[in-house]
Amino acid sequence: MEKDENNAKISVAESITTGTHWTTTKYSRNILHDALVKHLLSLMTYGMSDLGEVLEVVGQLEPNNEESWVSTWGAMAQRLQNRAAAAEGLNNLVTASTAYLRASTYWRAALMYFSDAGDPRMRNYAYASSKCYERYLALSGYPGQYVEIPYENSFLPGHFYRSPVAKGIAPLLIITPGRDTWAEDTRWVYDGALRRGIHCLIYDGPGQGFALRLNNLAFRPDWEKVVTPVIDFALTLEGIDPSGIALMGLSFGGFLVPRAAAFDKRIKICIADPGNISWGEGIINALKKFSTLPSISLPAEVRNLVKDYAWKHNVPNTIEDVINALQAYNNTSVLDKITCNMLVLDGTEEMLRDGAKKFYDALNCPKHYMIFDEATTAQSHCQIGGYATATEYIFDWLCQRL
Repeated sequence: MEKDENNAKISVAESITTGTHWTTTKYSRNILHDALVKHLLSLMTYGMSDLGEVLEVVGQLEPNNEESWVSTWGAMAQRLQNRAAAAEGLNNLVTASTAYLRASTYWRAALMYFSDAGDPRMRNYAYASSKCYERYLALSGYPGQYVEIPYENSFLPGHFYRSPVAKGIAPLLIITPGRDTWAEDTRWVYDGALRRGIHCLIYDGPGQGFALRLNNLAFRPDWEKVVTPVIDFALTLEGIDPSGIALMGLSFGGFLVPRAAAFDKRIKICIADPGNISWGEGIINALKKFSTLPSISLPAEVRNLVKDYAWKHNVPNTIEDVINALQAYNNTSVLDKITCNMLVLDGTEEMLRDGAKKFYDALNCPKHYMIFDEATTAQSHCQIGGYATATEYIFDWLCQRL
């Protein structure tokens, strides 16, 4: 793996592979369904899911059917939560903690493809996920604590994880999730950090996870207004090195965090996974193809996508309004303001081909480009399916600089 500290392209190719790659396996005709299932399977390494449980749900799902998705994952989550509660009642605390953790994952999964904000399950399942996760933390001893980060007239829910191997004052990694998954689902990142002596602060920002579903906070393009109060809060925590703050964003979060880095100079390192200059552009171009069709004539997958974006951006449920909202999600004008060390992640099977490379090329700050290929098995969007490998490469890079 070659590195140039001033302007690096970091290759993670291990060998040339031929034949069929694992990514050709599809769990649904719905692209988002397939990606979310692969993400959930990837969390098995961290005890957050189990193969049989996930595939059992997959076998019952109907593509493009939100009700099928929420009810099937919800049933699996309830089954695990009941098992965990029974085990806790019998003082089988290890069993209870592991079952609570998976139940928490499946409660969140049920809401990842469900956009009916008025359905009582939206809040009930979110609360159930939180309750199960807190019971897991309490029973397992995993070094995390729930926090509420002051934000305007509300708060951002999150967790602070103190590394058990950190000695004295230690650096901090702040993690921003994407538009479909939740902060807790970044376990593969914060677990890798904790093992290496780096504290972690995760949060659901506006439009994400609990902040959206419980606090009714919608996405905003000026993400520096989100990250700045997160850093302010982080610096009140004991043992944080203020000169060692890193910020990482995944998926849509990978687009959002460079904006924060452009304005908050307390950020030493920013990791965009993947990099992207204009998140809105790709979605806008796709939606324009359907803009002349009446809502009832839209394909179910497109109709659900528009409804989801409208809800998360707090705009009317029309293609035109979603397109107008997404126009603001373009970082072209702030790229020259980024001065921190940037790591741009990419994959040979990323959804937006060349998007990360174009972002990397447009940067004028110290920058590094890391692309995962088929040989690493981490070539998909945000390294889904290759979390263990991705953690190794990312943190080998980060620990040398943080």
